[in-house]
Amino acid sequence: MTDPTTTGRAHGPYRLGVHVTDTGVDVGVLAPHATAVELCLLDGPLDAPTERRVPLSGPRLGHWTASVPGVRPGQRYGLRAHGPWEPAYGLRYNPAKLLVDPYARGLVGDLGYGPETYGHVVASDLTGNPYGPPDDRDSAAHVPHGVVVDTRALPGPDPAANRPWTPWSRTVVYEAHTKGLTRLHPALPEELRGTYAGLAHPAVIDHLLGLGVTAIELLPIHAFTSEPHLVAKGLTNYWGYSTLGFFAPHAAYATAAARAAGPAAVLAELRATVHALHEAGLEVLLDVVYNHTCEGGTDGQHVSWRGLDNAYYYAHGGAVPATLADVTGTGNSLDFRRTGVVQMTLDSLRYWADVVGVDGFRFDLAVTLGRGTDGFRADHATYVAAATDPRLAGLKLVAEPWDVGPGGWRTGQFPPPFAEWNDKFRNAVRSFWLADPGRAAHGLPGDRVRELATRLSGSVDLFGGGSPGLARGPRASVNYVTAHDGFTLADLVAYEHKHNTANGEQNRDGSDDNRSWNHGVEGPVQRDSPAADIAPLRRRSLRNLFATLVLSAGTPMITAGDEMGRTQRGNNNAYCQDNEISWVDWDLAPWRTSLLATTRHLMALRHSHPALSTQTFYSGSPWVPGGPPDLGWYGTDGVEFDHARWHDAGVRTFQMVRVAPAPHDDQVLLVVNGALDAAEVRLVAGDERPWRLAWDSVWEHPSEVSTVAISGGLHPPGGAVTTVEPLSMRVYVRP
Repeated sequence: MTDPTTTGRAHGPYRLGVHVTDTGVDVGVLAPHATAVELCLLDGPLDAPTERRVPLSGPRLGHWTASVPGVRPGQRYGLRAHGPWEPAYGLRYNPAKLLVDPYARGLVGDLGYGPETYGHVVASDLTGNPYGPPDDRDSAAHVPHGVVVDTRALPGPDPAANRPWTPWSRTVVYEAHTKGLTRLHPALPEELRGTYAGLAHPAVIDHLLGLGVTAIELLPIHAFTSEPHLVAKGLTNYWGYSTLGFFAPHAAYATAAARAAGPAAVLAELRATVHALHEAGLEVLLDVVYNHTCEGGTDGQHVSWRGLDNAYYYAHGGAVPATLADVTGTGNSLDFRRTGVVQMTLDSLRYWADVVGVDGFRFDLAVTLGRGTDGFRADHATYVAAATDPRLAGLKLVAEPWDVGPGGWRTGQFPPPFAEWNDKFRNAVRSFWLADPGRAAHGLPGDRVRELATRLSGSVDLFGGGSPGLARGPRASVNYVTAHDGFTLADLVAYEHKHNTANGEQNRDGSDDNRSWNHGVEGPVQRDSPAADIAPLRRRSLRNLFATLVLSAGTPMITAGDEMGRTQRGNNNAYCQDNEISWVDWDLAPWRTSLLATTRHLMALRHSHPALSTQTFYSGSPWVPGGPPDLGWYGTDGVEFDHARWHDAGVRTFQMVRVAPAPHDDQVLLVVNGALDAAEVRLVAGDERPWRLAWDSVWEHPSEVSTVAISGGLHPPGGAVTTVEPLSMRVYVRP
């Protein structure tokens, strides 16, 4: 049924999406190649909706607009786009398919996976010719519906008004999955587990504050779906890197009460969570996926952007028949040569910053967002717009600096104010503490210490460029040893091979470059096992990895559960495991309780010693005339490293002294022994003050410092000789 009661917007500004006014709604849709676009107002049950169609006016510069009186918040809706069905040329218009508004603020209903959700004709097994005829079955009962949300009237305090504004120099990021962090938490009532509201529970906040993290980075919470191949296997997309809507929160993470009340309540619950985290002093960062959508490859589903303007929104290879250019490994890539795609991204960022109050964004496969006609450009419009937008000013912008397309690895090449995930840090730390000792145990050579030293001191080789040079500082390096993708920290020391059979891909998925070490036995070992003697060494390796992460110059990122020894049973690609494989286990064995105490101790050291969180790159010169250098490297003899030592593959033990700038009178000495044998180390002398041993990775629990004090080893003076255990590190501070 068509309703002509609409007012065209021939004059005045328009806004994309559906926006509530005093009399109805304003509607704006970008579909440059369409010949007609309709707003479809939906009522009745989700699986059998009735529909009233309102034609939009246009196109004007590719936009279709209208003011529609009488439409109120809570109204369900979708879009239908008319135009040529010429798939060989990238045009795939099929008005039988109800389309999700890319700007929808709320969504209800689930995506179906039958033939009705495809624009081309497919059989019951979803096979068909994507260049064949269009499918004429109506999809309205098989796709989510948009819901009109009045963002002017949301309840509760404004979460953008109480941001902590944590400086980068103090920032420690905690990467977590909204559901996985709290699903098994025993202190949470059942109705809050796995929800947005659960993140704001006092028990969760107390854990985060007790760790000393300053920001929680949430895996995608934009509305997302699962890929058809996962659904066919009885699996789901747990991580959420399959976006259905860049403005709507993922409703499944809301409490049952909020879901029952509708999308406005879901949004309100999320806003209340962000506000509560802010009140506790914690920032909220979002992992955002603007590089591709859930619609898959050329033969994928017909749900939103594909139906509105497949030729405009998606990058194509340029051949006939038209095929999508895939630099993301997902089947499609949004085309950031298009102004409308850049605008959609910026509109989404501003929405989440202004309305939800988030404090920053981690951009998945961020290189895709900077691909122009001649490949990646650091001065691409997307980056320039994000860096200069006044509504994003001061928020944390973090790039995952690669994609899978040509020239896709770009670590260190993003412009300020972007920080970047530092994969070279990850590789260097894993190699030094795990892969190299594993090789050495078989008589094979390892890497030189200079790579680890570069990462410990802030990765100036990667982030020291630009104009002016050195301006980005170590804060641009987001250091990590693990992330959601890959082994957990505990699995790095227990597995040398991935164990991904639960994913249903015959263990072919996931990386084979893990740089892990099982210490001689694959997988867990029991206390009564003949291999039980490797367990203490594994735990020491865990502590070495975590300490290196927390004590390095740069911005550390911890993966949720690593502080407590979480395992994924050797699965290094648990993207489809919405179960105990992925959820954080809060039932701690004694060794996990000790590891948690160790991580808290190390984080406290980082926060209490300015020498461990420099804002500028080291120069090797004194901060003040006559003072010690800001950074120094020394051998086991206490003598400064020379060129030969840096290039000697046999050197696996070194000392690193870092000095804080004035007015701080703070020095920290790290002693690192990456060899399989104990090392006699003459501590760097420095000034007259003795060194105080603050931590040793040999300790199972940080309370063991008291034992050292009793034995008289608490304050060895500079120049003293001490024995450092194999594969261990120590932290000394000046009292």
